[in-house]
Parts: sequence; C-alpha cells; structure tokens
Amino acid sequence: MKIQIINGPNLNLLGVREPSIYGNTSIEDYIKTLKEIYTIVDLDYFQSNIEGELINKLHEVGFSYDGIILNAGGYTHTSVAIADAIAAIKTPVIEVHISNIYAREEYRHVSLTGKNCKGVLTGFGINGYRLAIESLLINA
Repeated sequence: MKIQIINGPNLNLLGVREPSIYGNTSIEDYIKTLKEIYTIVDLDYFQSNIEGELINKLHEVGFSYDGIILNAGGYTHTSVAIADAIAAIKTPVIEVHISNIYAREEYRHVSLTGKNCKGVLTGFGINGYRLAIESLLINA
C-alpha cells in the first residue's frame, strides 16, 4: 500500500511551533516512527508552504497512490483550489488536523477541503496521522 502524507504551511515547524497546541515532536521524527510501525506501507512525505505545490502533489499522486493524508494547515479554511484538486483525483484523501479546529478561533471552524475528503480527523494531536493510516489500511 502506498500512502502519501502532504503537509501545508508552517507544519515544517512541528516540534518548535506553538508546542502547547502542536506538541514537541518534529514531523521528521514522527514520520520515522510511522515508517517503523507500518513496515507494510510505502509511506511518502511532502511538505510545502506554497498552495500551488500542494495542488501539484495532489495531482501527481492522486491517481497512483492508495491513500493521501492531507493536513493543509491554514489553507483548509481558505483554499477552494485545494478543495477542487481533491475532488478531481480518485485516490481517497483523509484530512488531518493536529489541534481541534472547532475549539479554536471561529474562522478555523470551516473546512473548505473536508467535504471532498473521505474523512476528517481533528484534535487527536500528531497521532491523527497514525489514525488516518489505520483507516486507510482497514478500508483497503
């Protein structure tokens, strides 16, 4: 099974960015842990702070991978273009948010991208990525 994790803006700073919200674990360390746990999964990781690069990655893997885990960061609440890219591909996408977006500022309560995803995980910390992998494995 091939799974692509795609992270959006500012998520390259996990482990140092607002640890009270996002925790102390770097994404690099966490991806390494996921690869050790899920040896049967070919797990790829991509991060960009640029909206168009996220769209390009969705297009690139959206017809050949078995699943995509997307944390679009702030673009979740603003990007019709990313929502359209998700709708245009056949690979199932699971949206992940480390924090509970419904317990934060009101503008974060709306996900433009979530309606085109297979499911949305929010508020489970960095373990939301692991839960998304489990979901993709169960529904394979």
